[in-house]
Order: sequence, then structure tokens, then C-alpha cells
Amino acid sequence: MAKNNNQNQTMSTEEAGRKGGEKTSRKYDQEHFENIGQKGGETTSQEYSKEHFEEIGQKGGRNSGNGSNNSSNNNSTTNTSNQQFKTGEKAPQSGNYKVDKLVSGNNKSSDNTEISLNEGDQFPPSPSENEAAYWVKSS
Repeated sequence: MAKNNNQNQTMSTEEAGRKGGEKTSRKYDQEHFENIGQKGGETTSQEYSKEHFEEIGQKGGRNSGNGSNNSSNNNSTTNTSNQQFKTGEKAPQSGNYKVDKLVSGNNKSSDNTEISLNEGDQFPPSPSENEAAYWVKSS
């Protein structure tokens, strides 16, 4: 247990973690957290193979929504035709998506593969480039 300097008592690991997180949140701005998240995503995409991301994407797709056919979401009015979604974000609705461009700034990935995602699934790195990408809905 960590020492709580205010009362000479011990605090739980949970409380110490919460206090540390709050202090870190006050110390850095949103851009800092976006940058370290980007770096972490890029490192992760370099450390794992395309097959790894395909496998976890399939597992996530099978587990999202617990396999229920909830028709209450079928009347969604979200227009995703021109929206871009970044690797790591969650799909706002089920459908097929394709890589629009890479986050690194390359205009267009050579990857023309379409992927099928369920609502709530995370967008993976580009399958051919294995880097963070911007995705667009294709159907």
C-alpha cells in the first residue's frame, strides 16, 4: 500500500492510481495524449502481423452485441458516406469499409481490401501496409 502523506495512513492501489492519473491529466494537454496514443498505435502495428489484427478483429466482431439481432438500431440516421474513421476508433454502424489514406500522410494505401465491421468494432491498421489508416464506408 502507498503512504498517504496527508494523513500518515495508507491508501489503496486503486486510490494511488486514480490520484496519479488525475495529476497526469492536469499536467498534460489533449494533444500530448493524442501524440502518445498515435505513437503507441504505430508501435503496436509494427510489432504484430496482419494476421494478428485479422484474428482479433474477427474475435471482436463475433463478440460484439453478444450475437443478438437487436433491430432497434436498424433505423439509424447516421450518415457515414463521407466520414473518415481512424484506426482504433469504433465503427458507428455495421458495413464494409475501405482504406482512404494512411495516417502517416501517404495519400493512398495500395490496399483495396474491403473489411466488414459490426457496429462497435475497432478499425484495424491497413491490412497491406500494417499502419494506422483512415477508413471510409464503402457500402
